[in-house]
Amino acid sequence: MNQAQSQDIDTFKGIALFTPGGDLIYCIDPKKQGRWHSHLCAGLQEILNLPEPPHFLVPCYTATIDRWLDPQTQQVQTYAEAHPPVLRYQPLLNAVFRTHVVWQAAPVTEGLCDPILLATYRTSFPQLWEEHELVVHFERSLASSRFIEPVSSQPSIKHSPQPLECTLYLFVAGQNPATERILQSLRQVLEQFNYPYILKVIDVLKYPEQAEIYQVTATPTLVKVSPKPTRRLVGNLDNTEKLLQLLTFPEV
Repeated sequence: MNQAQSQDIDTFKGIALFTPGGDLIYCIDPKKQGRWHSHLCAGLQEILNLPEPPHFLVPCYTATIDRWLDPQTQQVQTYAEAHPPVLRYQPLLNAVFRTHVVWQAAPVTEGLCDPILLATYRTSFPQLWEEHELVVHFERSLASSRFIEPVSSQPSIKHSPQPLECTLYLFVAGQNPATERILQSLRQVLEQFNYPYILKVIDVLKYPEQAEIYQVTATPTLVKVSPKPTRRLVGNLDNTEKLLQLLTFPEV
């Protein structure tokens, strides 16, 4: 592998935006050029049906990671920081960004992340204080197609249909290192397909009624909720072929 290939694979900027309830929407930008905070706020607005983008979450509920190639040592360096309200989510951040680093506490300007001030938004954005257990990977393609208004008056060019966004429920038993490994492994497989997706992690120990609704009898189980038909994959979530079938093929 040459240096250019290594940089394409190993270097990126990642931004994560949490809600007060613990939901997560994040992005990975290999070119480090996107203005992702606005897109992540718009993504939360659409997913949670908010009245407007929740820009007040920035920066208090954000975390960022930067991986770059040191020109002198030719080694990939990493710096990761999270604001104090989300610093406790380090295991989840390491899972979604495929890292094993200690996240630093981001410096906070006095008065910027005042809990009392942030709580004033609760009546206008109650969904943000609810626990939906969402882990959403926000793609650049979604940013361009969903949230940017067209500026050209020229006739549009027809493209091949894009895959529909998948809603996936991952049923696990407890939050532990095994669950983190499953989440990281699943994300690595999903990233290979270029499918937009929303992943909801459901702990059957906390929400047994959800396991009953979706007829989950063993963990881990991955359920494709939409688009229909509903399909499920039990056990080995590293099986790329079976996961691709779950995402694309109708039930027989």
